[in-house]
Parts: sequence; structure tokens; C-alpha cells
Amino acid sequence: MFNLTLARPNDMESSTNDSGSVGISVPHKADIVIVGGGIMGLSTAYFLRRRTAKSVVVVERDPTYTQSSTALSYGGIRQQFSLPENIEMGKFGLEFLKNIKEYLTVDDADPPDVQFHRNGYLFLASEEGVDTLQKNVEIQRQCGVDTQLLSAAQMKEKFPWMNIDDIELAGYGVNNEGWFDSRSLLDAFKCKAISLGVQYIHGEVTGAVMEQGKTSQAIDDPVHSSKVQYLEISLPNSPEVVSLMCGTVVNAAGPHAADFARLLKIGLGEGDMAAPLPVEPRKRLQYTFHCSDGPGPDCPVIIDFKGLSVRPDGLGGMYVAGAILSEEEEPSPNDLQVNDYKRFDEKLWPLLVHRVPAFKDSKIRNGWAGFYEYNTLDQNAIIGQHPVITNLYFINGFSGHGIMQGPAAGRAVSELILDGKFTSIDLSRFSFQRILDNQPLFETNLF
Repeated sequence: MFNLTLARPNDMESSTNDSGSVGISVPHKADIVIVGGGIMGLSTAYFLRRRTAKSVVVVERDPTYTQSSTALSYGGIRQQFSLPENIEMGKFGLEFLKNIKEYLTVDDADPPDVQFHRNGYLFLASEEGVDTLQKNVEIQRQCGVDTQLLSAAQMKEKFPWMNIDDIELAGYGVNNEGWFDSRSLLDAFKCKAISLGVQYIHGEVTGAVMEQGKTSQAIDDPVHSSKVQYLEISLPNSPEVVSLMCGTVVNAAGPHAADFARLLKIGLGEGDMAAPLPVEPRKRLQYTFHCSDGPGPDCPVIIDFKGLSVRPDGLGGMYVAGAILSEEEEPSPNDLQVNDYKRFDEKLWPLLVHRVPAFKDSKIRNGWAGFYEYNTLDQNAIIGQHPVITNLYFINGFSGHGIMQGPAAGRAVSELILDGKFTSIDLSRFSFQRILDNQPLFETNLF
């Protein structure tokens, strides 16, 4: 728990736990309250405090991050997308990692080290996927991304350990793609944000008080609006609930974003309030395995059209792999237990051996699970203002891309709050309006 005193003492409310000792200090009011302290919440807080003296509070229910989507993520970063918005966010994520010492070093402390492995991503396409891959790479090149197209012969020369019998073409992001330690990035964002004056509160938002209004007085078509006036925060190990007056609220609650939205009656009302936030937790399993004769530590992240992702995991012949799942294969999101090692034996192992024959001698070592904040409409981000609750902003639904898009998304929301518009990357197409219009914005994938 944290006992931060960044607000003036007369603006603070201290909780008391069962033993009578002073616990967490919570301000009575804040200019900006961010619900969720993962990569999206901390990135938003960081970019806000870089530019403004407004008070910023982050409320996080699990400061240990034991179930954090960020901390448990695959840690990948790439620019190989088909939507220009995703490409541009990936580009800024890369620039941010390259210059992380300038962005996130705190005073005289050691600069953050996120162990960025720039091995590249290798997207494999069958004959049926060639046209899609070529179109995607053309869009990437128009956005300034130098993705290489490798023929089967070129792949055989560069990756002699790979079976390419069913591969026609590959997209290869050299040097500017790869993976990093996502927990280290999260910790660096948190330390830097707090050093800039962000107040980080261990608690859970369990209620809200709304302020009603009306933005139009037209008799035939009144347009009602409202604002979040107070958030009610339940503190750990205490029955106490503290009210926090809000100027602006950011929903950065990750896989639980829809729960917070429902708390504000989003999806439970009429008109534009009838549309729910289409985000839900999806459980994703990763497995680590050992293979002494595998491709080695220079292997890129392989994205196989057959439904496989695999990359090295440190040294010593370790790798990490996951399956790209169909709707019918989705595991229950009720917990993060890894109790399905049959999935590795029956689904992943045959795919691994098919693509890299040396993996036939692999031995599974471990597994872990994390939640995607899955956008059920189109698996892309929802960024922007709610049309009715005018002081509420979304930064949700990244569907597995959050760790690589976090820096750009946090910057974008800070621009909306401070400037009233996007000034770096135009993410207007990712607004909540497409939810209201039921107009999905899909990536064009190879499988």
C-alpha cells in the first residue's frame, strides 16, 4: 500500500484500518482521475503530468500486478498491421523504447532497462495469403515502415532451420520489431509518473455519483448529457468508502473496463447510453519449452498462418509459444490457472514441429496465463470521449496490442483532455462512435 501526500493536507482524507493505524491518503478532489494503473493508465498519467500542473490520480486495485494484463503480456512490439492508426502507434512505441532513458529516467536513478530484443517479426503467408500480405506491406511502407518481403527461396537461405514447404511469402520487420520485458516498462512508467506528481492510490472504484445536464434544449430532440461528479473508492482491508470529486475521468480498467462502464450505467440506459462498452477479459495461455537444437536466440517472433506464435525466451535454448485461438477454443476467463497442458501437446507441439522440425525434441517447462482486454466488436482500441458522459474518456479494448500501443495511446488521451483533439496521431476512427454505429474497423489478417 501507499501513503502518498502529494495533495495539500487539508485536501486529503486518510483511511484507518482495523488496527487503527493510518493507511492510504486519498484527496477529496482531483482534476483528472484515471481508473486503472496498468500500461494505459500510467502512460496517460505520465503524458498528462509532462504538460500540466493539474492534479492526476491513478486508482489501481492490484498494485502488485499479479493479474495485470501488462505484466503478464507477451511483450511484443511491431508495426506490421494493416490499419495506418495501428502502424503509427507501433512506430511511436518503437521510438519510445529506443529513447526510454530520456522519457522515463527518474532524477539520478539508474535508467530503466526493458531488455528490448530487436529480432523482428516474421509473418508467414501461404499461397492464399500472399495478396493480403502484399497489400498490408504496401500500407506499412506508405507509413514509413521498412517491412521486407521474403520469397520462399530467401527464407530458406536466411532461416535454414525452417520448413517452408507450405510458405509462399513472408513479411519481415527487421531491427524495429521484437519483444521486451513488459513488467519493467510498467514499473518504469509508474516510478516516473509518481516522480512527476501523479498520486497512485491502492483501491477499487465501487460507485459513482453523476451530475445531470442537457446539451440541447430542442423540444423535439433533446440531447441529454451528464458528468461523473464523484467516484466512490473502496480501500483495501477496510470497510471504508471514500468519495473523490472528479473533473475528468479516464477508463483505463483493462479487461474490467466494461464493469466500470456499467457502474456509470453505460449499456443500461436509453439512446446513446444503451450501447455497452464491448470489452471483456479473454484468457491467453503461453508455454515455455526447452529445445537445445532449436533456431537459437536470434530467431524472430514467428507468426504462422496455421495459428502459432513462437519466439526465444532468453538464453539456454528456451522458447515461448502460444496458439492463435478460434472462438470455439476460447478457455474460461474465470481464473488465470494453467491447467490445460494438453493444449500444448495436442495443438501447439504439432504446429511447432511442422514449422521447425528441430522442435521435435522440445520439453515443456512451464506455462502462464494473462487476460486480453478483448474488444468483441473488432479487436481494436476504443479511444476517446463518451457522447453522453462528457467528462469520461475511454482507453480500452486493445485486444493483445496494449503493451506496444500504450505509449501512443496514453499520449493520445492526454491530447484529447488537454487540447480537445488528437495532435500527434489521428485516432478519430477508434472513437466510441463506431460502437454506437455498429461499424467495426477490422485489421486485415493473414488467417
